[in-house]
Amino acid sequence: MSRRRIGFWYRLAAVIAKPPLVVLFKRDWRGMEHIPAEGGFITAVNHNSYLDPLSYAHFQYNSGRVPRLLAKAALFKVPFVGSILRGSGQIPVYRESTNALDAFRAAVTAIESGECVAFYPEGTLTRDPDMWPMAGKTGAARVALVTRAPVIPVAQWGANLAMPPYAKENKLRLFPRKTLQVKAGPPVDLSGFYDREPTPDVLKDATETIMAAITELLEELRGQQAPAEPYDHRKARAEQRRKAAGEDSK
Repeated sequence: MSRRRIGFWYRLAAVIAKPPLVVLFKRDWRGMEHIPAEGGFITAVNHNSYLDPLSYAHFQYNSGRVPRLLAKAALFKVPFVGSILRGSGQIPVYRESTNALDAFRAAVTAIESGECVAFYPEGTLTRDPDMWPMAGKTGAARVALVTRAPVIPVAQWGANLAMPPYAKENKLRLFPRKTLQVKAGPPVDLSGFYDREPTPDVLKDATETIMAAITELLEELRGQQAPAEPYDHRKARAEQRRKAAGEDSK
């Protein structure tokens, strides 16, 4: 299967985004040899800054295998930005469950056509207080088990130092000059899940396997050890509500 060509809209986005990235940031890129030269595949990427999609896209673009990212549908309505997203073949994701299947089908079709589809399995910026990957959602695992395509884990660090997530003042902190670190790893071994029914438990286990691979790469980038248990935002919110209810009852 042939790789996706770098068309006009992708090149335009690169012309706009790459010069400031090159000037304002240093780069530490590793593992590009793990990006498949041919055929469809999935990348699964951690998310800790509004800036890191540009960091990852720069890395991936330079590998020669441009990704199709799953992006919030609202972004496709933004003038000019929407034109670039549509023109470069990015995949809109809708909150409605019925339309969410369209993104799933589009991802499967793209991979079966020999393209790269990038997933942010956390679904949003990490809420982990120390910026480690959270528990992931099952979308990447679902597509991986249907297509049996390679899943390449990608960890990144540094964009969050320039633009911290959820900061009260979302200002760029460009100086001293930050290093955008991106590391791709070998394909995640999901073969043990291929011949099993994709039940919620199977999808959860496959997702945890993917997230563990991303977290291991991030440990290498940061030189630190991640918590044994990934942060689960839903559990944390439930615990906060439980505590609040207990205090209100006193």
